[in-house]
This record gives sequence, C-alpha cells and structure tokens, in this order.
Amino acid sequence: MKRLFSILATAGLFVAGTNTVSAKVVAAAAVLQEAAPAAEKGFTQVLKEQFIQGGAGFMGIVLLCLILGLAVAIERIIYLNLATTNTTKLKLQVEDALASGGIEAAKEVCRNTKGPVASIYYQGLERAGDSIESAEKAVIAYGGVQMGQLEKNVSWLSLFIAVAPMLGFMGTVIGMIQAFQKIAAVGNLSASLIAGDIQVALLTTVFGLITAIILQIFYNYIIAKIDSIVNDMEDSSISLIDMLADHKK
Repeated sequence: MKRLFSILATAGLFVAGTNTVSAKVVAAAAVLQEAAPAAEKGFTQVLKEQFIQGGAGFMGIVLLCLILGLAVAIERIIYLNLATTNTTKLKLQVEDALASGGIEAAKEVCRNTKGPVASIYYQGLERAGDSIESAEKAVIAYGGVQMGQLEKNVSWLSLFIAVAPMLGFMGTVIGMIQAFQKIAAVGNLSASLIAGDIQVALLTTVFGLITAIILQIFYNYIIAKIDSIVNDMEDSSISLIDMLADHKK
C-alpha cells in the first residue's frame, strides 16, 4: 500500500513538473513570437521608417527627384533601344538595293527600317540626285538633328543627379542648426536633446546620396548607349557616301 502511494506521488510530481515545463516552454515561445516581427523587419519596412524619420520636407523633394529621374531614364533607355539598328545588315540591304533597283529601291529599304541610321541613309539618298556633295551635307545636317533627339531630356537626368545630394546636404545643415539652437536655448549639451535633429540631418544626406548613385548608374548607361549609336551613325554616313560615289560611276 505504501509502495502504491509512493508510485502515485512520484507520478503526480512528474506530471506537475511536466506541466510546469510545458507552461514555461509555451510562455517562452509566445515571447519569441511577439519579438520575432520586431527583429525580422524587412528592408522595405526599415527603409520606410527611416524615410519617415528623416522628415517629409526634404525627404519628399529627394524622393521626387528620384521618381522624375527614373522616369526620364526609363524613357531614354526605351527610346535608345528602339533606335538601335543592325547597321551592317542595313548597309548590305541598301547596297543590294542600289545595285538592283537604284535610288528608289534603296529609299524603300530605309523607309521600312526604324532608327536614326536609316533616317540618315534616307536623307542622303534624297539628295543623291543632285550631287555627292549635296548628299554629304544632308547627311551631316540630319545627323546633328538625330543626335539632338538621342540626347533629349538627358540634361534633366544630370540635373537630378546634382540636386539630390545638395538637397540632402541642405537638410543636414538645417538639422545641425536646429540642434545648436536647442543647445543654446537649454544651456547645456545633452545627447538625448539633439540626437533626433542629428539623425534627421544624417538621413537626408544618406537618401540624397543614394538617389544620386542610382541615377548616376542609369546616366552612364544612357551616355554609353548614345555614344554607340552616334558612332554607328558616323560610320554609316561614310559608308553611304562611298556607296553613292560607286553608284554614280
């Protein structure tokens, strides 16, 4: 009988201990679940919080520069990709058309091809009936027009690249001024007193620099693309004049 009571008592203590441990485990899991969302914040959430802490004034203007700059960059990239032409293929097609059907056949090939190189070919062929010199002048003049179309709105992109970090630096200066004004008003230097203003000042600079870096990458790509197309235009212009000179013989 005593042994039975001992077994029952031991079992009861074991069950009670198990329940206690289970309760502690459940409580710890609940605490971890509550703490997990705060510790595992995504990049977007952190970025949004930092943006709000930076203040709506300068941060909003920097964001506007980023949006407008990206809009210009995307528009230019799409336009330049559409303006890119296989100049070697076009040159062979125009040369074959000149040999088989003359000037009109070559002009038809240019009309059916998109891009500034085809437009330059067409303008040169339009003046080919007058003289080689007239065709060359037309190619040079229209090449300048096409270059202006390629570089359209690129100056706005460079403006946003320059303005964004300057706005960030201005926000930094204003934040530091506000911090020193609080120090002067209170009469003593307290880190907690000026920490918020200094944080705002640094955040505006960081976001301004990030905006400038992003837009600078797009700007360099666009300039490289324009240079490539301009080189193709120049090479194609020389090839067209040579083809017209051979055709005149």
